[in-house]
Amino acid sequence: MKNFSGRILFLDRSDINTDEIIPAKYLTEISKEALKPHCLEDLTLKGFDPNRDISGKSVIVTRANFGCGSSREHAPWALEVNGINVVIAESYARIFRQNMFNCGLMAIELSKSDVDSIFSMASAGAHASIDFKGRKIAVKSEEKELVFDFTVSEFDASLVEAGGWVDYADKKY
Repeated sequence: MKNFSGRILFLDRSDINTDEIIPAKYLTEISKEALKPHCLEDLTLKGFDPNRDISGKSVIVTRANFGCGSSREHAPWALEVNGINVVIAESYARIFRQNMFNCGLMAIELSKSDVDSIFSMASAGAHASIDFKGRKIAVKSEEKELVFDFTVSEFDASLVEAGGWVDYADKKY
């Protein structure tokens, strides 16, 4: 199972689509590593610079409808190869969400008010600790700590525990 804790990358916008996560011109790449330098390069967000802001972050906190647009597994791959194994959002595009779990990554859905609370902690060094078994998220900043419960289906939890769909299938079938 992957590490689901770390420093937070705050992306304060709804409707971040898969073309912004990994531009379509890189979909011909045959390795995840080739996607690494291009993750979020087309995302337009005031103050955001992917060359500066992604490194060292393991968790994304964002708004609603994350991963909308084209259905492509490359989007979760681009996050994963950059060390981002968790996205916390108000909601997801259905296919993107499932692709995250299929890759052994976490797509955690929280209420708008919970996401707002996390964004209120968007200071340098904000950190999230995910207790996968206990289904809890602890978010700490210099000023405070908040704890949130989350849910995940049994099947999606099995995918995460196995490391993704391929490893799950190898063990089950």
